[in-house]
Amino acid sequence: MSDHTYQPDVIRDQMERVTRRQFLGALSMGVGAAALTQLPGAPAFARAAGMDISASPIPHFAPRARRVIFLCMAGGPSHLETFDFKPKLAQLDGTPMPESFTQGMPIAQLQGKQLRCLGPRAEFARHGKSGLQVSGFLPHIATVADDIAVVKSMVTEQINHDPAHTFMNTGTAIAGRPSMGSWVTYGLGSVNQNLPGFVVLTSVGGRNPQPIASRQWSSGFLSSRFSGVEFNAIGDPVHYVRNPPGVPDDRQQHLVDAIGDLNRMRAEQTHDPDIDARIAQYELAFRMQTSIPELMDISDEPQDVLEMYGATPGDGTFASNCLLARRLAERGVRFIQLYHRGWDHHGGLKQYMDVCCKHCDQPTAALIKDLKRRGMLDDTLVIWGGEFGRTPMSQGDGDDPGRDHHIKGFSMFLAGGGVRGGMSYGSTDDLGYNAVEDVVHVRDLHATMLHQLGIDHERLSVQYQGLNMKLTGVEPARVVRGVLA
Repeated sequence: MSDHTYQPDVIRDQMERVTRRQFLGALSMGVGAAALTQLPGAPAFARAAGMDISASPIPHFAPRARRVIFLCMAGGPSHLETFDFKPKLAQLDGTPMPESFTQGMPIAQLQGKQLRCLGPRAEFARHGKSGLQVSGFLPHIATVADDIAVVKSMVTEQINHDPAHTFMNTGTAIAGRPSMGSWVTYGLGSVNQNLPGFVVLTSVGGRNPQPIASRQWSSGFLSSRFSGVEFNAIGDPVHYVRNPPGVPDDRQQHLVDAIGDLNRMRAEQTHDPDIDARIAQYELAFRMQTSIPELMDISDEPQDVLEMYGATPGDGTFASNCLLARRLAERGVRFIQLYHRGWDHHGGLKQYMDVCCKHCDQPTAALIKDLKRRGMLDDTLVIWGGEFGRTPMSQGDGDDPGRDHHIKGFSMFLAGGGVRGGMSYGSTDDLGYNAVEDVVHVRDLHATMLHQLGIDHERLSVQYQGLNMKLTGVEPARVVRGVLA
């Protein structure tokens, strides 16, 4: 059952003592329907209070995946230099972009400028038994071609970085909504009580690294206990999690217990769900003091594993973060999100694709291989991609121009967790501009991710400000069954 903010004895006490207004207010702070419905009389009370609480437990059906590792290529990698080979675009290299493709379309920095086609800056080849086409920029990912499903028909709605990240993470461009990792941990809870259920790691390398705000892994209107926790790959893994100088563990435990007792006394008076979350976070932080140092010390990994990832202990690279992602997955962390900042290639496309791929190609393939050989890929859903793609038109002059932001068609891939490997799904047009076949919206990606975790995206919801809030929102969303095994 879900690990939600409210505990049964607290809910039962509240049902006896609170008014309808207080109940509605408390419920909007993130109480889970599944937790409520396990209590005698709770569904009836909820309906009487004007709430529509589902009686179905979570997961809604047998899951294919137990956890998610989301590899975010922040800045927007070009689909035309990774997985979507366009011979026609190569033929038209340097010629004017046909106006029929671009007229009236949203364009970021190229708006109002002369548009010229830019052919692929990499050779493509077929790999594996499946013959999946992969760019020469990604020789390591090419070795796991039979394990990945490339979605070539992704579309999104936001053309600039920050709102596009917000849309990819929360299903809306409106700030303050829960991130996908928060929704997952809200619905399914955490397995390891000594680590957060949702962990974020960041790395950098490439052109123009875009800033990533912590609100991208915020829990929004859900309880703060479902927020992502950023681990630092260099220095202290979590700021202020260590004991102050001269404070031994037993004294720190005494302090945490005393603060918990005071918070519980206050909670009995106010029945404020935020206090319960605060107590849980203090206790988790204390348990993290012993669990995190062991987790983050990858020096105990065999040398062949370090070499497979290309990781050096303590270097803070994407390679080390991928190895840490595997260690987090082994320890039961539900949602692991890695950001690599540097994929914003408005210029120097060939140069910086080479830089970014050298940072990310080998570790990504190593993670998939490592999970597979440990028997974990079957129940770990790996997702790779950026917030959008890049234009078929060139940006900038010289021998190595770039590409602008693009939202009408781009590529991402999925692996493990019940996904059918060795395939591509959907397609863009001859120039890689518009997704034209089996179009996959970001909301469809979210619905598919939740489905593999055993969650019906239509039924994982919270009432907030009078609306039934969901990760997939109110617009239609579908499970992309064509990529599922």
